[in-house]
Amino acid sequence: MNEQFQSLDQVKATAIDMVLKFGPKLVVAAAILAAGYFAGRWVARMVGRLLQRFRLEPPVLALLTRVAHLAVFALFGIMALQNLGVELLPLIAGLGVAGAGVALAMQGILGNVAAGLTIIFTQPFHVGDYISIADEEGEVLDMSLFSTTLGHTDRSRVVIPNRKIVGEILHNYGKLRQLDLTVGVAYGTDMNAALHVIDEVLRANPRVLQDPAPVVGVKQLADFSVNISINPWVAVADYVAAGGELNKAVLEAFRKEQIEIPFPQHEVRMLGGAA
Repeated sequence: MNEQFQSLDQVKATAIDMVLKFGPKLVVAAAILAAGYFAGRWVARMVGRLLQRFRLEPPVLALLTRVAHLAVFALFGIMALQNLGVELLPLIAGLGVAGAGVALAMQGILGNVAAGLTIIFTQPFHVGDYISIADEEGEVLDMSLFSTTLGHTDRSRVVIPNRKIVGEILHNYGKLRQLDLTVGVAYGTDMNAALHVIDEVLRANPRVLQDPAPVVGVKQLADFSVNISINPWVAVADYVAAGGELNKAVLEAFRKEQIEIPFPQHEVRMLGGAA
């Protein structure tokens, strides 16, 4: 029994010594971490206000402010470890070796991050723009450090790794697209009347933008018709719907005004006769 009591006394004494030795340091370390958390929030707000001048996309802005918060908190974390007496040089060396191995295993991810930072700061496109790159095209729905998401008109989505974007030829249509429609009229048609009818159709459609103004004109003198090009501007979201509506409206307006839309005709001559 006496040995058991002595063991308990030793445990209590050891615990008291540990508390007296490390307790104040733990309290100070906790205070440093708490200060780091609030300092990180303050720095993140300041960084967010500064970056707003660059008109970054909301997802990108949120990501960069979060990185600033974590960087400040990590700095205070190092200070807390130093206060506890942790040797940082061996720790940093170990992290360096581990980091090199991780970097080799994550080359693709790190490449995407580097490409994402390039896209963020060069801003070749923004959320809401319609872009075409390689074999893909669509409206930019989201941008992150790792990938860019495009939306198709069929409501499907394409996620492109950022490293596939940087260095490729990119066509940015912006937030507007220009329709490329063609309608043919007979050679005997009053062209001014036909162009006026098309102009009225374009003005009547709410999807068609008047600024920039639609471009309408004679495109080609074809074999069977005079082809008129119709190139109005519409919002990216209205591109498909506007094309169908305008084709239908032009057809109905031409029928109403008795403007002929010809179709290919071939004359067949029978040569020779019965022997």
